[in-house]
Amino acid sequence: MLDDIKKDCAVRMQKSLDSLEQAFSRVRTGRAHPAMLKDVMVPYYGTDTPLMQVANVNVDDARTLLVQPYERTMIAAIDKAIRNSDLGLNPVTADVIRVPLPALTEQTRKDMQKLARQETEGARVAIRNIRRDALADIKELQKEKEISEDDERRASDEVQKITDKSVAEADQMLAAKEAELMQV
Repeated sequence: MLDDIKKDCAVRMQKSLDSLEQAFSRVRTGRAHPAMLKDVMVPYYGTDTPLMQVANVNVDDARTLLVQPYERTMIAAIDKAIRNSDLGLNPVTADVIRVPLPALTEQTRKDMQKLARQETEGARVAIRNIRRDALADIKELQKEKEISEDDERRASDEVQKITDKSVAEADQMLAAKEAELMQV
């Protein structure tokens, strides 16, 4: 029973860290990567469809993304969707779409760093909430006399160790992202 609670706690905390990693992939650095356009939705035959499903997105060079639509008729719609996204990108359209990334200014870097810190704080809060839920489950077991006080104390300490490890991992991810953001 306690093992199930600890495993569930660890799995849920790992999912929070995975979510943080996905959020970091959307934070723009000076380099181009296809995940930047992952959330762009394109109208495709009357339905909003993710860009990745209607076009092939590759890195052309360090500061340029290359978008190759599967259908030539989609070029204008993809161009418009990228322009209307909140990414601040201006694609250059021909038979393929090139998306040059503007160089990050110092202020933009600081804004992106602030966004990364907010995402990390959100992950920390999620991890602490998971810890709270696990500790409540352990206390409930102890209240119902299914486990002893010693078992409750040991399990609580192990849940805290899992929490500390997850928070430390989130902090490491933030430090790496901040270093990446501050590279010129």
